[in-house]
Amino acid sequence: MAKQLVKGHSSSFTEDFDKNKRKIDELKIVGESKTERNKLAGAVTSLKRTAKRVREAREKESA
Repeated sequence: MAKQLVKGHSSSFTEDFDKNKRKIDELKIVGESKTERNKLAGAVTSLKRTAKRVREAREKESA
């Protein structure tokens, strides 16, 4: 589910867990479960951080 969110709303999410948590609340993706919201926000945050590291590594290789 996190990958689908990042694909569909990539510009909405960042590398900041708290901002992602608030965005998931705004989008009403999960119900009232804080645990599920936090797990999803953590997965999205991890994906965004990984994508940044990959992007930076590619930039170093091409430089």
